[in-house]
Amino acid sequence: MVDTSLGLATVGTRGGVVRLRTLIILRWLAVFGQIFAIGVASFFLELKIELGLCFLAIGASVITNLVAHFVYPENRRMPEREVLITLLFDISQLAFLLYLTGGLNNPFALLMLAPVTVSAMTLRAGPTFFLGGLAVVLVTLLAYYYVPLRSDLGFVLRMPQLFVVGFWVAMVIGIVFLGIYAARVTAETTSMSKALLATQMALSREQKLTDLGGVIAAAAHELGTPLATIKLVSAELLDELEDADLREDAALIRDQADRCRDILHSMGRAGKDDRHLHTAPLSSVIKDAAEPHTHRGKTLNFKFGPRQGADDKTPNIYRRPEIIHGVRNLIQNAVDFATSQVWVEVKWSDREVIVRVLDDGPGYPYDLLGRIGDPFIKRGGKREKDASRPEYEGMGLGLFIAKTLLERSGARVNFANGSDRHNHPGRPRYGAIAEVIWPTEAIVEASDGPSKPLGENKPIEI
Repeated sequence: MVDTSLGLATVGTRGGVVRLRTLIILRWLAVFGQIFAIGVASFFLELKIELGLCFLAIGASVITNLVAHFVYPENRRMPEREVLITLLFDISQLAFLLYLTGGLNNPFALLMLAPVTVSAMTLRAGPTFFLGGLAVVLVTLLAYYYVPLRSDLGFVLRMPQLFVVGFWVAMVIGIVFLGIYAARVTAETTSMSKALLATQMALSREQKLTDLGGVIAAAAHELGTPLATIKLVSAELLDELEDADLREDAALIRDQADRCRDILHSMGRAGKDDRHLHTAPLSSVIKDAAEPHTHRGKTLNFKFGPRQGADDKTPNIYRRPEIIHGVRNLIQNAVDFATSQVWVEVKWSDREVIVRVLDDGPGYPYDLLGRIGDPFIKRGGKREKDASRPEYEGMGLGLFIAKTLLERSGARVNFANGSDRHNHPGRPRYGAIAEVIWPTEAIVEASDGPSKPLGENKPIEI
């Protein structure tokens, strides 16, 4: 009998690399496990085993590890081709040990599943199919060709033929099933990790833009009064001075003060958040989110209003980067696919705030409607493409980022296709609908009486 936990790499990225140090450590564990299993079978169970050939196979693993340890740096990451060669060596070494110790009559033949599973988790489909096919061939050969296990009295230890056939069927099914299962789980995990990373990067970028806008707004607020004073005094000097040179200097001071005001005003367009004003009217936040897409050739129509029985006053909401970037992505998607019109409808009540983004485009593909909001959406193994825009290759990542960020802010996000029941002068709305619903307490500023002074501006700590 042979005990082997193949020295294989841990899960890496598909088509990626595996660290050599991990491979070396795990293979040493496999070598010690194999030596222990053969020792127990030979000296404790007193089975007749070809010790010389067995230790020759184990010695090959030892030599491979020593060469890898002394020739290559331990922190080296092995490319896909080298990982495949390593797995081929491991599965061949294991098959040779099983050949020497009873073939499929040895219960440790189950470990033939390990290299295929690891291949499915670390390599692409082609190498995995090749390794899986090789494993099936080796398992089939081991069912017929092997050195029988013998006891010390010479009895051959062999399972009934029916059990061997059943074990072979189970091995083949296990190789196929575990390979596909591991590949699917790893692919989904990798896609989700990449999508979450993209989401985090988008949120980080939005946070930086928000912070930059706060710096600009605070600078404009703080410098507004001294610039106004400089302009006033320079204007008075310009009226009172008689010397032409002094009047020219006073005029220059006034013009430069105006220039500073214009610069601060233009910089303020990069961001309207103020670190002293963490809330803003709901309509202002939604329009800020839509602002980058208002001049892209599509008409954006905004509609704000309370639901029946709600207060007519527009609520103030927390101006969070998650909300702004999430709504912006939904509007961007609508503008991308709209024919000419996009509608942004905002309603509120005492219990919830609802934002709907609608367009007059073709809508979401019906066969993918239930998967909208998942990253890297594919149809039939290929990413979705828009025939009207052949240069565009949709992956669903933008909607995934929007959905993730909005749900982080406490919202529920729903996707659907419209119908002709939504009428608009001149054109029915039948395209895509994205609906975001927040509980009021999640984003609306609590109203505890009249508003209070904001207080003195504080320095921003970096």
